[in-house]
Amino acid sequence: MRALLPFSLNLSLRIAKSSLCLTDEQQTAICSQLGNVKLNLLYKASIHGFTGEAFHKHCDKKSPTVSVGYNKSGRVFGGYTSQPFSQFGGFVKDDEAFVFSFSGERLNKYSVNNSSYAVRMTKNSGPNFGDTLILVHKDEQKVYSNQSSFTGYLYTKYYTFTAEKMHGNDLDLTDCEVYQVEECLQFENPWRTVTWTSEEKEKLMERIKSYKPSISSVSEARVLLVGQVGAGKSSFFNSFKSIFKGRVSGQAINGTCSTSVTSQFRTFIVKPEHEEKPLPLILCDIMGLEAKEGEGFHVDDITNIVSGHTPDTYQFSPSGPLHSEAQGFCKNPELKDKIHCVTYVVDASTISIMPQNMEDKLKAIRKKVNLHRIPQLVLLTKIDEACPLVKKDVTNVYKSKYIKKLMQEAASRFGVPLSFLVPVKNYSEEQELDMNIDILLLRAVDQILHLVNDFFDEHRD
Repeated sequence: MRALLPFSLNLSLRIAKSSLCLTDEQQTAICSQLGNVKLNLLYKASIHGFTGEAFHKHCDKKSPTVSVGYNKSGRVFGGYTSQPFSQFGGFVKDDEAFVFSFSGERLNKYSVNNSSYAVRMTKNSGPNFGDTLILVHKDEQKVYSNQSSFTGYLYTKYYTFTAEKMHGNDLDLTDCEVYQVEECLQFENPWRTVTWTSEEKEKLMERIKSYKPSISSVSEARVLLVGQVGAGKSSFFNSFKSIFKGRVSGQAINGTCSTSVTSQFRTFIVKPEHEEKPLPLILCDIMGLEAKEGEGFHVDDITNIVSGHTPDTYQFSPSGPLHSEAQGFCKNPELKDKIHCVTYVVDASTISIMPQNMEDKLKAIRKKVNLHRIPQLVLLTKIDEACPLVKKDVTNVYKSKYIKKLMQEAASRFGVPLSFLVPVKNYSEEQELDMNIDILLLRAVDQILHLVNDFFDEHRD
């Protein structure tokens, strides 16, 4: 067996507060059976739907996979197959297949008894392990377990387990997830060059402090942060501020709830510790985007914000944008009042399952921003939670093939070149500053300021 590379997959708690997810110990237990791997989430029933159609749409032709079911009793169970899913209706041979359940953090593994019947490809159900364990059975939020009521054991020969150990006799699903198993590989050399030294950190800090807009009528760069609820907009500002305060600190309110913590348009400045003059940078935060129609930030508000019409502390309303006759509406904004760069903040670990409605909202915002010729950058946050290599050491960020793959996917979804996408890690659990985290954050802001200069070059008189 190959050595296991630990990793984190805590997607569910960030997608929906009530969702369940594997613990780090359970993740390790599953992957210890598979080798040096990571899991890439393909399908989550609570988001994509408890139907065979939704399952096959996201999982067909993908392999190997781990399928995980969660029930109302808190049990975690599922199966592994090396064969790709399809809808042809028959059984598929798989010598490597197994089903599993957990007793606390301990994995109970049940290998296939007759590999010719390891997996069945049913059209109207989710993952089907030999007609003995079926998740999302017949388009319902249910588990099917082929167990003998007389002996407590399966009367078929494909897998042997007890219903009590597998799922506690609870057939009501709360969620079902399917992950593609991928080898966790890294590049021999980083694909972007970063200098990880204290001198580099000081150099970046000084460059940001001494930044001066190329247009004399503007004294500060105004940057708008846009992102899905929970992506880390407010955390990014707090983390950046912490560098210049010399300690982990907070100003913008952040949290982990499923609805936006930010409800107003807020502008934030950073004043370095022991200095009177703030940085020549204003970071603007808005209400988080929500996939559901009629909730969260209203897309039509973006025009007012980037054009400089929106006053600080404006209270967002999902029902409609700011009206031109509303109190505080700035009717004649100057260039210094407008947004000079829009920065999208995206959670690396959920990019692959971004709901279509959310992608549509982001595309609508990008379209409006493009009309104003405003440069745009994408920040990929929570990179340590998405990749075990980065979790172990953040300086591995540009050695990770997985992070590059996520960045390429984000670049494709947002329609920006890969060079306009920057990975960062915000401060979350840390109580002390980390030089390497700081360098990633400072590099991101440095690139933002380069884009601001591009904006001013386009808007010279």
